[in-house]
Amino acid sequence: MIAKIDGFSEKSMACGRKCHEKYKISHGFLSQSSREIINSLSLNVNCSTLIMIKNIIFDFGGVIVDIDRSNAVQAFVKLGLANADRILDSYHQTGIFLSLEDGSLSELSYREKLGKLCGRTLTYEEVKQAWLAFISGVSLQKLRFLEILRSKGYHLYVLSNTNPYVMDWADSLDFTTERKPLSYYFDKLYLSYRMGCTKPGEEIFRKTLDDAGLIPQETLFIDDSLANVNAGKRMGMEIYQPESGYDWTTTLSEMLQRV
Repeated sequence: MIAKIDGFSEKSMACGRKCHEKYKISHGFLSQSSREIINSLSLNVNCSTLIMIKNIIFDFGGVIVDIDRSNAVQAFVKLGLANADRILDSYHQTGIFLSLEDGSLSELSYREKLGKLCGRTLTYEEVKQAWLAFISGVSLQKLRFLEILRSKGYHLYVLSNTNPYVMDWADSLDFTTERKPLSYYFDKLYLSYRMGCTKPGEEIFRKTLDDAGLIPQETLFIDDSLANVNAGKRMGMEIYQPESGYDWTTTLSEMLQRV
């Protein structure tokens, strides 16, 4: 399977349709406001309860943008980091790379330490371009779908293990050909290096939910990392794990449409 969905199996959707029919029978008809509510429902596998998804939290790399680890490895090797293939990971970094993402190292301190590993002084732009080698594509279709979701009243957020180099580009007019920064598409960006913690730790999820005032049961968390979605599930959120780079727009639309 390309996509893994928790609480959105065919069985649960069929169960939800039965619950929906029972609702219509017991109430006689649906008012306009009720139809709008039903349109935003998604179902847990237990059909005794209908859960309204109001909020969607997206991962960034692998979900919003496509990534290619091999390109990044080559870029860091060119900087002089001979063991880049061992150090860089698609999901969870280690060493000074993790320290950059969890904010315990500033951009300058990280660049100085990276320079020592590479055997030379590195400029900000050199390091930024090496990090951006991770990004292999930005789908305008996905971004336009996000605009549709917001127009329907969904609250959208990004929760990402990331760093200032990537966000310097992503949250700028250079992000897309439409000259819209990442923050244009979301209510708020929750970024690991600003929050002082990373996924899949509980702290970053707790801080996000508390800051945004979200009820976990009304929130769908989308991430391509199994460890991350499992952490989201433990927090009480609905979860969806698409394969990295998968166009999840149709699947998500079906999950959120009338059941």
